[in-house]
This record gives sequence, structure tokens and C-alpha cells, in this order.
Amino acid sequence: MPYREWETFKERIEKISKKFPENPAVICEEEMSYGELYEKVMRTAYGLYKLGIRKGDKVSLWMQNTPEWIICWWAVPIIGAVLVPIDHWYRTVEAEHIMSHSDSIAVITYETMGKWRFADMINEVRDKTKIKHVIVAGKNSEEDIKKVNGIGFEELLNMGKCWEKDEEFLKEVKSVSPDDVSLILYTSGTTGVPKGVMLCQNQIIKNAYDQGENMKVSEKDRLLVPVPFTHCFGCVMSITLMANFGGAVVPILVFNEREVLEKIEKHRCTMIHGTPTMFHRELKELRRRNYDVSSLRTGIMAGAPCPEDLMKATLNEMGVNLCITYGLTEASPGITMTSLEDSIEDRVKTVGRPLPDIEVKIVDENGNEVPRGQVGEIICKGYNVMKGYYKMPEKTAETIRNGWLYSGDLGSMDERGYITFKGRKKELIIVGGFNVYPLDIEQYLREFEKIQDVAVVGVPDEDLGEVVVAAVIPKDSVKLEPVEVVDYCYGKIASAKVPRYVYITDFFPLSGRGKVQKFKLVEEIKELIEKGKLKKITPSALS
Repeated sequence: MPYREWETFKERIEKISKKFPENPAVICEEEMSYGELYEKVMRTAYGLYKLGIRKGDKVSLWMQNTPEWIICWWAVPIIGAVLVPIDHWYRTVEAEHIMSHSDSIAVITYETMGKWRFADMINEVRDKTKIKHVIVAGKNSEEDIKKVNGIGFEELLNMGKCWEKDEEFLKEVKSVSPDDVSLILYTSGTTGVPKGVMLCQNQIIKNAYDQGENMKVSEKDRLLVPVPFTHCFGCVMSITLMANFGGAVVPILVFNEREVLEKIEKHRCTMIHGTPTMFHRELKELRRRNYDVSSLRTGIMAGAPCPEDLMKATLNEMGVNLCITYGLTEASPGITMTSLEDSIEDRVKTVGRPLPDIEVKIVDENGNEVPRGQVGEIICKGYNVMKGYYKMPEKTAETIRNGWLYSGDLGSMDERGYITFKGRKKELIIVGGFNVYPLDIEQYLREFEKIQDVAVVGVPDEDLGEVVVAAVIPKDSVKLEPVEVVDYCYGKIASAKVPRYVYITDFFPLSGRGKVQKFKLVEEIKELIEKGKLKKITPSALS
């Protein structure tokens, strides 16, 4: 459905539900049509309004990828309130920080599910926050509702009946602007303390729409979503993207490759999103057991660079013509994207071209644009730039300068306007005065047949200032000696890029969103070096 400039959440979900009232919007155990979704969204919004929640109030959302999550995604902004997602794997310390820092006055959560005991954790931290209302979803939520002295989600829906008859409520809804902040999304903290990114309604809708247009999404598409809704990948590039076109969302509560493939087969999904790690695991399962994934046509891979062999495998074995999106939460989140027509080479070596109405430049330390092909910091300007970090004006001023969002990422732009991502600026390693980009080494080492995954970091060195460390996860049942990694690099890539240390491990420290927390990896490696458990390696040719 064509996007109209400057649109609110209410306008978007209402229009799409009227155009495709019978189309499935959410497919879980049961299907929920767009007509049903819209009614539940309005009832939820009115229920929250009757609880006293008003424009600008913050509402935390702490649950897994459930239908209620999607309902709340649309409902909270309809009354001008601000949604604050909390990752379902967070525990009391992280949840308390987000609820407290965001000034949330309500939290919508889910019944106990195995190890996820949200009600117990809310009780532990409630006195340290401004939380007044707790709403608990789930068919067996009675006990948890009592624990938190809250109300059930079904009760909230019942409170919201006859929403169309309350003139004051409708007036409140009508006062909401497309430029109002609808979301405070806390960054994953891969490099430090999470910051609350403020995004407005129109930024989210337009960014999602433009990515969907690029993939030729229609009301006939069904998107399998294994990524968490608490990340822009899930809430913007999945929920909002599909609602722009009347397509269905098929969520996975917690990622499991077998369940992903079973649901693709069962629901005839046409699209799938995921990180490279997720696609790797899905392919491994697909090779082990036959699933019918012939319905798939496209999707988005994001979150980390895509190796060439993985991109080819998803196309040849899963039939998925994937697009690559590059962005960050602060950019709503998409900045650049590849197209369905781009070559495999462009999709693995670049992150595509800027999305519509977004300007991108590559600049040096002084903010001056560098020549095409030269590496610098990626900055962007346009409708998609965040409103700022919540209650962090100094951090906001560091990140947004003269309207330009400084990404903290390094990259280059070719003559066609395609961007090549080089990694985080903070992760740049300077070896004896030479700039070394970890991503270059990671891409090279992923071609080594014995390596499953690799993360490259830098550590201090008395002689060279810094040197390269390759943290490596070997492939299953494969014996890999550290010197083999060094020998694979020596004489093939520049001397400054050759790892001086190789750390063989079974896993990397990851954020809940699946990103390698390199600052933790560096701490771990430094400690091993200090204790003498990790020593410099000399290439065999020089021994």
C-alpha cells in the first residue's frame, strides 16, 4: 500500500486493516487477521488510556515474540505513549536499568515460561522504578497477575471495549503527530552501557516501507521472523515492514533452526530474516533433514557481514534471494541496502546503496568527505536520524553534528555509490602505524576450511603499539593448531594483518542479540596473555 509522507502508527495500521481485513497479520498457533489485529490494537490503546497512561508516558514491554508483543507495538504509540522494549533474556539488573532510566510507569509482560519468570523479577525491582501498572499476558497468567498485583492482558482488552464511543480518547488519538517519539530502544551494549535511542512514528514507518519496496513485498508474502522483536530487525524491519504491505508475520519465540524450517514448510513462508549465524544453522539442519522450503523467495540478512559461501548456499539450497541491510538503531535503522538484482559479489562485499531520502558520506577525522574508495567514518543525514539519546544530551551532541549522524562505523564508497563496511571505528587496530581493519582479516580467515567462525581484535604491544589477535572457533570435530592460522595468513596478507596471537575457543561472548561483544573478548584475551596462557606465534616459515 503506497506510503504517504508523514504518517502515524494509527493511520498506517487502520488503512492496511481496511484494505486487507481478512489477510492474516500474525500466524502463530492461530491466525490473527488485520481486521482482528486493528480491533485488539484499539482496545489495548483504550485500556491503557483508561489506566491513566497519556501522551509521553513510557511503557516497558518485556516478553518474547508473542502476538501480544505485536498488538502492543501498535497500541502504545496510538495514544502518544512511548514503547520501551526490554530483551526477554535480560535479568533484574538490566531490566531495572531500562525501566528506571526510561521513567516507565507501566510494564506489559508475560506469564512464567520455563526459566522466564518475569513477574518474580518485576517484584524484585519494582520499588526501585516508577512502575505503577503491570499487565500480564498469557493463558495461564492468574498466579503471576496476583504476584505483581496487576491485571491480565485479557482484562485490559475488555476495558478497551467501545473505544470508538469515547470522544476524549479519540481526541487524544487525533492529537498524536507523526513526529512524536514512539519508541525508546536501548542499544545492545556491545561496546559499553546501553543508551536509549528515541525514534518517532514516521521514521519507523517510512524506513520499513522503503526496505519492503526494495524487496517487492506484497500482501501475499509471509515473513518468518526468528530475530527478537526487541531489536529494530524485529520490530521495524519485520512487524512494521509487513504491515506496510498487508503481509503476514510468522514469529519464533526463541530461535531454533528446526522450528524455523518446520514453520516455513507448514505456513509456506515466502520470506525469512536472520543473522549469518542463524542462516548457517538453518542450512546445517536443512542438509541433515529434508524440509520443503520451496516457497521462500527473499528476506534480509543483517547484524554481521555475510560470507560469500553462505550467501551462495542460501540462494542455491534455500532458494532465498537475500538482501543485505546496513544500519544502526540510531538510524531507524536502515541506511543502505542491496537489491534483489545485485550480484552476489555486491551483496557480500558491499552493503548496497543509500535508501531513498537518506544522504550518506564517508568522512575523515575532521568531518571532511574523503575521495571515493578511501576509508573513513560512515555518516548519514535524512528523515531517519534519531531524535537523540534519552536523557543523554552530551552523547547525542557527540553523535549528531549539524544534522549528520556519525555512525562510529568505518567504510568506503565506490563510484556507483555502493558502501563497503569495514567495521567499528573503535575496533580499528593500529599496528606499527598501519591501520588494520578487523573485518578484512575475519573475511579472509573465514575462507580457511578448518574455521567455523572468527573474531579479530587488537591488544597492546610494547614494540608495535597494538597487534592482531584472532579468536577462532574451529569447525566441528576438526583439530586446529594456532600456528596453522598464522601460516594461513603469512605471506598472503600484509604483515601488519597477520595475527600475533591465536585464541582457540568454543564460543564468543555474545550480546542477547547475537553480536560478538568484542570488549569482553579483549578483556578475556588480555588476561590470558598476562597469565602466560596465550603466547605470540611465529610463522613456521620463520621458525
